[in-house]
Amino acid sequence: MAQDSTSVGYPSHWEADVVLRDGAAAHLRPIGAADAERLQRMHAAQSESSIYLRYFTYKSALTTKELAHFTGVDHLDRVALVILLDEQIIGVGRYDRIDDTAEAEVSFNISDEHQGRGLGSILLEHLAAAGRERGIERFTAEVLPENRKMLAVFTEAGYEVRRRFEDGVVALTFPIDPTDRSRAVMESREHRAEARSVAELTAPAHVAVVGASRQPGSPGHQVLQNIIEGRFTGGVHAINPEAFEVGGTTAHASLGELKQAIDVAVICVPAAQLPAVVADCGRHGVKGLVVITDGLEAVPPDADGDAGNPGATGETGNVGAGSDGGSGFDQRALVRLARRWGMRVIGPASVGLIRTTPDVSLNASLSPQMPLRGGVGLFSQSAPMGISLHAAAHRRGVGVSTVISAGSRADLSGNDAMQHFEDDTATRAVGLSLESLGNPRKFSRIARRLSLSKPVVVATSGVMGRSLPPGHDVRTTLAPAGAVESMLEQSGVIPVGNHDSLMDVLQVLAGQPLPVDGRLGVLADSPAMAAALADAAARHGLHPVRSDGALTLDGTRRRAEETLAAALEAMLDDEDVDAVAVCLQPGLDGAHRDLTETIAAVARRHPKPVVLSLIGVLDPQAPLNLLAGAAPVREAGALQQGLPVFSSPERSVAALGKIVEYQRWRRRGIGETWVPPGLEGPTVRRAADELLDARLAEAGGGPRLHRLEPARTAELLRLYGLEVMESVPFRTEDEAVAAAERLGYPVAVKATTDSLRHRLDLGGVRLSITDAPMLRRTAADMREQLAGYGDPGLEVQAMAPTGQGCMVSALEDPLMGPVVSFGLSGDAVELLDDWAHAVPPLTDQDVADLVRRPRAARRLLGHRGLPAVDLDAVEDAVQRVAILKDEHPQVASLQLAPLLAGRHGVRILHAAVDIADPQQRTDSARRAIGRR
Repeated sequence: MAQDSTSVGYPSHWEADVVLRDGAAAHLRPIGAADAERLQRMHAAQSESSIYLRYFTYKSALTTKELAHFTGVDHLDRVALVILLDEQIIGVGRYDRIDDTAEAEVSFNISDEHQGRGLGSILLEHLAAAGRERGIERFTAEVLPENRKMLAVFTEAGYEVRRRFEDGVVALTFPIDPTDRSRAVMESREHRAEARSVAELTAPAHVAVVGASRQPGSPGHQVLQNIIEGRFTGGVHAINPEAFEVGGTTAHASLGELKQAIDVAVICVPAAQLPAVVADCGRHGVKGLVVITDGLEAVPPDADGDAGNPGATGETGNVGAGSDGGSGFDQRALVRLARRWGMRVIGPASVGLIRTTPDVSLNASLSPQMPLRGGVGLFSQSAPMGISLHAAAHRRGVGVSTVISAGSRADLSGNDAMQHFEDDTATRAVGLSLESLGNPRKFSRIARRLSLSKPVVVATSGVMGRSLPPGHDVRTTLAPAGAVESMLEQSGVIPVGNHDSLMDVLQVLAGQPLPVDGRLGVLADSPAMAAALADAAARHGLHPVRSDGALTLDGTRRRAEETLAAALEAMLDDEDVDAVAVCLQPGLDGAHRDLTETIAAVARRHPKPVVLSLIGVLDPQAPLNLLAGAAPVREAGALQQGLPVFSSPERSVAALGKIVEYQRWRRRGIGETWVPPGLEGPTVRRAADELLDARLAEAGGGPRLHRLEPARTAELLRLYGLEVMESVPFRTEDEAVAAAERLGYPVAVKATTDSLRHRLDLGGVRLSITDAPMLRRTAADMREQLAGYGDPGLEVQAMAPTGQGCMVSALEDPLMGPVVSFGLSGDAVELLDDWAHAVPPLTDQDVADLVRRPRAARRLLGHRGLPAVDLDAVEDAVQRVAILKDEHPQVASLQLAPLLAGRHGVRILHAAVDIADPQQRTDSARRAIGRR
């Protein structure tokens, strides 16, 4: 049933920045009345053939009435979206609801000049998302048979399209609920487009430094010199209106003086000049910007901006007032202006961009030294972290393929970088330094896919997601402690807590093959150190299977080398050993003997990783915490020459242990999509939406939480195959007896107050009541005992079979979206916070990991002679909760407390659901870039 269109305002959350098939960016938004002239200009530029294919007839111009019809929409029954570049409409998609049904007719019109850039598929994804929001279930379309491109848009989108031929046209009908195939198609297209958009920036043919300076120490001087001295293979151009020559390069007053097309502009001008510089770059066809300039303020992540005013700021080029109230040019204004011409932005406050492959050799950064060529791709956010990461890689000799410093990451993010690294043959391992997450759900699915082929090491702070560093414009999380870390683990990345740990792991990945498993060989020149190394290895998840602490390296250097090489060779030849950790100490005279080349030479002959730790070293020149003998790679994707050396045995096996855990995750796989019986298709979701929306309408909507009544809670859960045991509140003993006789003895009596409901120790629960007299005595005793707690209400419930109490919780987080938590009832969760968390959608492997991850979960598997519970039933219930929460952002929180797990099935003794009008999630079934 259609809503009253007068109640629907401008849907600002439908606006999105999108990446086209060729990697360019554009802006998508709902159409408005002010777009009539733009629409007419687009129509006038179309060929006769295109006009005929769209309207089934030729019309040289659109009439005033037609323009009013096409641009006058209600955002409910009549919806139209446009994609714009340089203020011009390059694509239009629309749907019109058919009568008062859940079906709508959809149509598209793509500019001739921009066909083949994937506009039709992007518009279809966004129209389908808007249609689902407005109660549309199916799209229909009529297409002329010769319009093969448009037919392909529908048939290749992944929906279940039915087609028939009638009256000379092809009639198409398809449901618009996402399918596994439509999601796969969307993610594949998103990946290709976003990877290409970053690849365009990392391999430019011509680079311009705007703000190139003759002043030593200035960013414009430093960047230009670094590009030149890095031997960039393309053309470098200095832009400075006040100089004839900068750094030995002819300076130009503006981009307009250049004959070459500029791919990347590195901007080093004062913040006040940014609007004019960005606009000039756009007008001259620059593809991407690296903004070194700092000083732009962030906007609160949920600020309305120009909502409700399509055609403002971003489309006209005018700069609206920003959060600083001064120049008015904040980070969002920067991105809006860049989008006008389809440019991607790295920065502001970026340290720059580096690409080491011989075909590019670009050092467009503030770092004066070009790093070694290698297989590690690095991404960082704020400038200090970028400087720290680059310096650490240089100091350790870790070779890199690409270094991207996103600064305040107003546009290009870690998600974009991962899309690029996945396809980049020069990158074999990825290191990310993250201070905030703009779209965790998208991060999770991209990282999970990337981690299946390449290790991804992620350094975060303990407060990431809960507080924002300066300049970052994203939401923060309210999810339970540990939820962000659990999301990282679920995605398959290697999480670390700081840059030192990040580089420890990367220096092993850079030069060593991945271990098959964690069976470790220990080699040392001291029995005590061999034992200590084995103990440390076990703490980090490794399994020492062979140890040799009797190495004797005294005597001549040659004898020491031969002894060490023979012992290491024997250990690496052992089929029961997956990796070797070596620990050496100085000789009796205290001198350090460098045997790293001997170890490296043996290690290169085996497909197993070797790590070395040196203890007791006094020589300041001794190689520690680096790749000893590091050299650049010669072939894309090859291992870098060098041996990872650490300053302590603990650090060496800690890094190796994280890599082994990653290999175990990859070997387990991510599992399969799992939908429990009865939840296939959209029927259950739609019925639950009606129930929830009706209750929200009764409450008047808004962000305030509303507790769902017990009857509606039971109905909601029943839709998802979850039965809640009935509880009957009572005020008198007679009411309690009547309820018990209906439910059947034995029964339990519980306090209805949340703080007492499960507290047997405080008298909030009485069990195994077998008859009416016992029930009357129990009710009277409980009222007297609990009077000190404010006279809580009481309820009666049939006794459930014995089992282990579990807690299942789900909430809607402003940053992460749906979060599901699992723990065991009692002190484990209430005092020790022993929860496990996961972010839906969950595979069967995710669910299995979730219910086994709490430390107390061993009680589910059979503990101290107790029988194991029905884990299949527990996992089924958890997955049903996860799907319910994933499908319904209106559910602000849901708790099953407890879910009683027995030997044969589970029982839900109590459930509570709070609902509210939801925020727009950061990830959805439509392609978009940005920070929301």
